Amino acid sequence: MPATAIDLIHRLVEERREDVVALTQDLVRIPTINPPGDAYVPCAELLGDRLKARGFEVEYVRGHDSPGDTDAYPRTNVIARWESGRPGPCVHFNGHIDVVEVGPGWTTDPFGGEIRDGKVFGRGTCDMKGGIAAAVVAAEALIASGLPLAGAIEISGTVDEETGGYGGVAYLAGRGYFSRPRVDHVIIPEPLNVDRVCLGHRGVWWAEVTTHGRIAHGSMPFLGDSAIRHMTAFLEKLEHELYPRLERKTTAMPVVPAGARQSTLNINSLHGGLGEGHAGFPSAVVAHSCRTVLDRRYLIEESYDEVKGEIVGLLEDLKRHRNDFRYDLKELFHVPPTLTSADQPVVRALAREIERLFGRPAEFICSPGTYDQKHVVRIGNLEDCVAYGPGILDLAHQPDEYVGIDDLVQSTKVMAVAAHHLLTGAVE
Repeated sequence: MPATAIDLIHRLVEERREDVVALTQDLVRIPTINPPGDAYVPCAELLGDRLKARGFEVEYVRGHDSPGDTDAYPRTNVIARWESGRPGPCVHFNGHIDVVEVGPGWTTDPFGGEIRDGKVFGRGTCDMKGGIAAAVVAAEALIASGLPLAGAIEISGTVDEETGGYGGVAYLAGRGYFSRPRVDHVIIPEPLNVDRVCLGHRGVWWAEVTTHGRIAHGSMPFLGDSAIRHMTAFLEKLEHELYPRLERKTTAMPVVPAGARQSTLNINSLHGGLGEGHAGFPSAVVAHSCRTVLDRRYLIEESYDEVKGEIVGLLEDLKRHRNDFRYDLKELFHVPPTLTSADQPVVRALAREIERLFGRPAEFICSPGTYDQKHVVRIGNLEDCVAYGPGILDLAHQPDEYVGIDDLVQSTKVMAVAAHHLLTGAVE
C-alpha cells in the first residue's frame, strides 16, 4: 500500500479519536452482564443503528433455544455488512457484547465510562467493548477514505462469549455466518495488547466427577460409607499423581503468560453432604454423594483421549483398590486447542501494520483460555481467524477495568490498514 494511503487512513482514524472513546463509553454504559444476559437487545441495537446510518445492511439474529435464551433474556446478535460493489473477499470483525459481573473493589462507577489519566474505565472497557468500538471506527474510517476496495466488510456484536458463546458465535457459525463464501477473514478484537496477534488457544475439558456412598447417622459413621472420603481419595491421587505429571507437559505454542505453557488442572468446585446451601446447622449424617468439577486446560501436543483417559485411569485404579469405591463421570464441555498458521493472510496483514506502526515485529501469542475463535474454526471451518485488539489481558474481569485511549486509537489504525491489505489483495 502506498505510504499516502496509509497516511490517509491514519489521519482519518486520528480525526475519530473522540468518536472511538465515545462509542466505548456508550457501549460500557449498557450493563450487558452475563449471566443472566442483561440488556443484549439495546446494546445490539446501539451498534445496529449506528452502522445502518453509515450504509451497512443490518440483521438481528436471536440464538433461539441456546443456553439461557428466554423471552426475558433473548440471545440477540447483530450482524452488519457493507458491500464495496466489487467482487472480492469479506473481512469480518467480531466482538462479544456481554461482560462478566462487576464484583467488589471498584473505585469508579463500573458502568460510568469515566475518563481518567488517558484511560476509559468501566466493566467491559478492556474485555471487549473497547475492541468493538475500535473495529467499528476502523471500518468507518476505511470506507470514508474513498480508497478502492473490493469485497465486503462485516461487523458483528455477539452474545454469551463469557459463558461459552453458544447463543452467539456458535449459533451463527452453525448457520453459515462464519464460513466461506460469506466470510474469508475474521479479526476478533480481544484485549491482548496492541503489538500482539493471538493465533489460538489451549484446549479445555470440563468434567464433573461424583463419588457415591451410603447414608447413615453421623454418630455411627461405621454404618454408612462416606462419599466425601472417597472423593478425598480421588483428590489425593490428583495431587500426588496427576499434578506432577501435568507440570512436565509443556508446549511449543506461544501461550501467555509463561505459566500457561504447560498443562493445567483447576478444581473448580467441590460439593458434598446434606444441608448444602441451607442456613442453620447441618444434619448429622454420613454423606452419600460428593461431586467436584474439573477444569482441565490442555496443549496442542495432547489428545482429547489422553486428557480424559488420565482422569478415568485414576478413577478406575481407585475402583480396583479401594473398597466400595463408586463414581460417575460426566463431561460438561470440550473444545480442542486451536492454532492458526502465522502464514495465513489475516496474520500477515495485521503483523505488517504492527511492525510498521510500532517499529518492532509483532509478537505471536496464544491465549491460556478459549474465546470465540474456537467456534469459527471448528464449526465455521474457517482457519483465517485470529484475535487482535486493544487492552491488557490481565485487566479483564478485574475491578477498575480500563482501556488506554492511545491503545484504542493505535489498534484502530492497525485494523483499518490490515483490512485494506486484505480487501486489495496486498497480502496474497
